[in-house]
Amino acid sequence: MRIDKSKIQEYNDALLNAHKRKFDFAAEHIPDINNIINQLIEFNVAIPSWALGTGGTRFGRFPGGGEPGTLEQKMEDVGLLHALNQSSGAISLHIPWDIPENYAEIKSLAASFDLKFDAVNSNTFQDQKDQELSYKFGSLHHTNKAVRKQAIQHNIEVIKHGIELGSKALTVWLSDGSCFPGQLNFRKAFQNTLESLEEIYAALPEDWKVFIEYKCSEPNFYSMTVGDWGQSLLFANKLGPKAKTLVDLGHHLPNANIEQIVALLLMEGKLAGFHFNDSKYGDDDLTVGAMKPYQLFLIFNELVEGMDARGMNHAKDLGWMIDASHNVKDPLEDLLQSVEAIMLSYAHALLVDRQKLNAAQESNDVVVAQEVLQNTFRTDVRAIVAEARIRSGGSLDPIGFFREQKIRAQLIAQRGKSSIATGL
Repeated sequence: MRIDKSKIQEYNDALLNAHKRKFDFAAEHIPDINNIINQLIEFNVAIPSWALGTGGTRFGRFPGGGEPGTLEQKMEDVGLLHALNQSSGAISLHIPWDIPENYAEIKSLAASFDLKFDAVNSNTFQDQKDQELSYKFGSLHHTNKAVRKQAIQHNIEVIKHGIELGSKALTVWLSDGSCFPGQLNFRKAFQNTLESLEEIYAALPEDWKVFIEYKCSEPNFYSMTVGDWGQSLLFANKLGPKAKTLVDLGHHLPNANIEQIVALLLMEGKLAGFHFNDSKYGDDDLTVGAMKPYQLFLIFNELVEGMDARGMNHAKDLGWMIDASHNVKDPLEDLLQSVEAIMLSYAHALLVDRQKLNAAQESNDVVVAQEVLQNTFRTDVRAIVAEARIRSGGSLDPIGFFREQKIRAQLIAQRGKSSIATGL
């Protein structure tokens, strides 16, 4: 389904007076408010094709109906999100779940929804139907060269799909690791992985990047072959300038200082971008900002400072993508909440008084430095983000509109109650 823009305008009209009062109050002491709004308008976050269905646990999955059963329907759902928030203008495909049958038709459909194709993602953490060799004991690090070759060829195939769609990056996440001490030779596993990645790297077009994702645990809990940002950075440095480190917010040990990791990777020119989510205990893949909104702001504070120091374009020079899903929420509402949390944190980071913060840091005034950040975080920027949305043609209240228009019920009527999306 497609959303009638006139219905969004009609919905907004009823809320405009209240919004204007809130916006005027929020913008009163911000002299460059239009510049900030323009930066918010330009900033977009890619939606992963696998997050459009209900998530699950290893114990169960409880889909709510109307889920997208095809790639075309997944793109339709991202189009719905983008129509409402005007900040979800890209989709990230996961192969082999989302292999296009006709590239020209898929690209035309994407254009009709004002969507671009973000990084394409390979999958060697599962065995697919009719797959010759198993990834039970790893893929790119496997002791069997034939298994490694199979995984390499899959990644090269993913690159070819991405080229046809206009993507510019490959994301590689490996479940490779070990469950028990002694199971794996760490040095050989690293070397096998490096040699495999070198073959994949050689297949990249000149204007492409490869994003190397890391994860501290799961599905292997004794060791992961790309287990932290240091190991990812080591691979990226050995591969070359087109290789970068991808940060997933849930892929760290508890209480890791992610904002410091981000600052250092950015300083080294090796930060690829993000998979945004939130967590309480591990890789929970919760709605962005649901648990640790202040940490999300601190991360964006380092991003804005670091990108400005390098003269980078906030919207285009890093990869921004959500990797969140949950078992008890409507997935589209979950994604709307996640994008909103990201935009709020970005807005907060744009409002930080850099001159005052830098002066406090240089003079070791710890109290003032804390006050600058916390006072900014306590500033209500919801009306500013909403203003950016409506100037772009989006909804003042995306979830409110979604519910008023009974969009999930319409999707169920079209696709059926038992429709289940492919993916995790």
